[in-house]
Amino acid sequence: VQLQASGGGLVQAGGSLRLSCAASGFTLEDYAIGWFRQIPGKEREGVSCISSSGGSTYYADSVKGRFTISRDNAKNTAYLQMNSLKPEGTAVYYCAVDSSMGVGPRARCRNYYVMDYWGKGTQVTVSS
Repeated sequence: VQLQASGGGLVQAGGSLRLSCAASGFTLEDYAIGWFRQIPGKEREGVSCISSSGGSTYYADSVKGRFTISRDNAKNTAYLQMNSLKPEGTAVYYCAVDSSMGVGPRARCRNYYVMDYWGKGTQVTVSS
């Protein structure tokens, strides 16, 4: 089981980035997906989560209206489109998956420790 997050980089405030999370060794459509971020010294924060079917999503208040989570099961890949980026969005972003039944996106995003597998993070830096 492997997850590879990519697409991070340096962007000016107001700019956009699209993060990708490529899965290998398993079928992504069987899993719910979450994007999380972490700043050194702070707890990991759930940014956005999506159900295995794609029919249910959750966004943290801080990113609502600016970020969009999506998944392409045919490509075994998930995405996080980030628009109107702000300097406080600077963090390492991680994708993670979970196969638990009966857990919604909001619960997953608010309880990162329930996620089964994690990819290595990708750094996002937003300059002011």
